[in-house]
Amino acid sequence: MTRDQRTYDTLRLLAEHEPVGSVHLTKRLKERGYSITERAVRMTLADLDEDGLTKKVGGKGRRLTDDGRAELERGGVRGRIEQVRERLAELTSRVTYAPETDSGDVVVGTVTVSASARTRVEEILRRIDESPLGPVPASIEPIDRGGDDRLEIAAASSVTIDGVLLAGGIETALDTTGIVEYHPTSESVPYDDPEPTAHGGAIRRYTDVIGDERATLDMVSLLIEARRTAVGRALEGETGLLVADNREFPLSRFEEAHELAVGTRDRLGGVIDLRRPRESGPFPWGQPGWSFASLTCAGSAELVTSRLVEADLAVDWTTLADVRSRSTLAPVEET
Repeated sequence: MTRDQRTYDTLRLLAEHEPVGSVHLTKRLKERGYSITERAVRMTLADLDEDGLTKKVGGKGRRLTDDGRAELERGGVRGRIEQVRERLAELTSRVTYAPETDSGDVVVGTVTVSASARTRVEEILRRIDESPLGPVPASIEPIDRGGDDRLEIAAASSVTIDGVLLAGGIETALDTTGIVEYHPTSESVPYDDPEPTAHGGAIRRYTDVIGDERATLDMVSLLIEARRTAVGRALEGETGLLVADNREFPLSRFEEAHELAVGTRDRLGGVIDLRRPRESGPFPWGQPGWSFASLTCAGSAELVTSRLVEADLAVDWTTLADVRSRSTLAPVEET
């Protein structure tokens, strides 16, 4: 059964105030801006009773059942998914970055560290910048967080590429987030590719894939927090694990998309892998449909955040922080 936002707000109010009767529940819903009668609330509660999500508690009102709590959690996830979708659409629509001039606005992710860690942070940024994953233009700015001396590091997010393509009239369908096995050289690439490391290194394969609706939830942050990455190993010239996302775009626009994506990667860093459906490669779900091409990207912001978490330097981070001018980002030696 499809449930609307009012139903989930009703379940949430029950969870917060249970047991609660229809009179008080009507009052609470009106406080939230709903124009609703007590009769309508009673009908909603009767439907929830029938579905096994609520039950009566003597003369005190109703409370949630275990099924009701599970449904409330599912509804919360759906709400967060929609919020992230809207955030992605809003940010990518604001991208004005043009790789040919290396100017315009990009989507950035940010990570906060203690100000005392600046030397170590700069060393990490240099290591990424000097690796095949570079360059890594970034900003390092002091911020005030409750009196603590902290720094905010910002770098270009992988979804900047979606905004660049969108500005070029090429729509993308971002549908997969996961962990990719990566090597900075062409060593042991398990597919045919004349230039496996031409665009930041070689993505060998996906080791974890999260798709469908969940891909637009901020799985990037969750995978980083779970320490599923191994960017440090990649910087040592070994096989590493990176958070990456995959999108499909019309095959008819492949050459244009290829030029824009490669130009963006070469100036903002990270690693990309572009594939036609007839080619072999690291497809997350197998080859895409015949009319679509595949683009996997691990961006500088995700690489920087992952490495700082691995080094126990990150205090907190935001993967979809804002849209900022490319001119605010520079190699660490220039900051």
